[in-house]
Amino acid sequence: MGFIDDLALVEVLIGMVAVLFAYVGVVSWWYIRTNKPKLLRETLKASAVPVGVVGLITAALGLWGEMTWPFNVTFGTTNFLAGYNIFFLDVMVMFAIVCLAYAVVAYTGKHLNSVGVLAVVAGICTAFYGYVGYNLAPNLQYTKDPWETFALYGAFGLAAILAFPATVLVDYYLHHAETGQAIWQRSTSTLRLRTSMGSRAAQPVSGVDSQEEIPAQTLKFRVPIVLQLVMLAFPVMMVLAAVAAFWYFGVTLPGHLGNGAAGAP
Repeated sequence: MGFIDDLALVEVLIGMVAVLFAYVGVVSWWYIRTNKPKLLRETLKASAVPVGVVGLITAALGLWGEMTWPFNVTFGTTNFLAGYNIFFLDVMVMFAIVCLAYAVVAYTGKHLNSVGVLAVVAGICTAFYGYVGYNLAPNLQYTKDPWETFALYGAFGLAAILAFPATVLVDYYLHHAETGQAIWQRSTSTLRLRTSMGSRAAQPVSGVDSQEEIPAQTLKFRVPIVLQLVMLAFPVMMVLAAVAAFWYFGVTLPGHLGNGAAGAP
């Protein structure tokens, strides 16, 4: 069959999801910080639909490429695209798996940390793919843009790894907030102060110090700064991943449109 170049589309798709995850991450942090579990649930459920749609499209493209490889694109006696299914399509399928798993879990309101575990594994593998591809690029010509490719794989890999602590914090907050348990300094206990009743000779009964109760004081809900920074690390890295994706899109698209298959990265 003929060669079908969908790399630019894939770059746009993963960039779209990166932007969406960055937005959801920031909004989730804000709703946790302001103690709004209902709005947090609604945000997660709403994000499940677009992430699921992109996940389905990416899965279809990735699996189609895996099953129809190798494409017969040769220059002289060399198949220029041999091995590209490993370098590009494998990570596409892993990306789709994480997106689809997130869509199902977020829409049904289940715990997110199981998706975070998948993201960690996919992130480590993605970063390793990028590292190996970068090292092999000068000899095997896997890409004409090794730095951009390495940045793309590395940014998405690190963002996926940071997704795990973020999902754990979201699950922890929602569990405690929805069950009404005390979390992150919402109130103090009632204090009892011992006060003297005067001299024992003046007391009508055997002298025992009295206790004065001070009503419990409700404190402002406050998430520890360290946990907020951990939570924000995920959307920050997702922003960098989105920048890498669209930068890579800008670098590769002109060559693909201008040179056809010869412009493969």
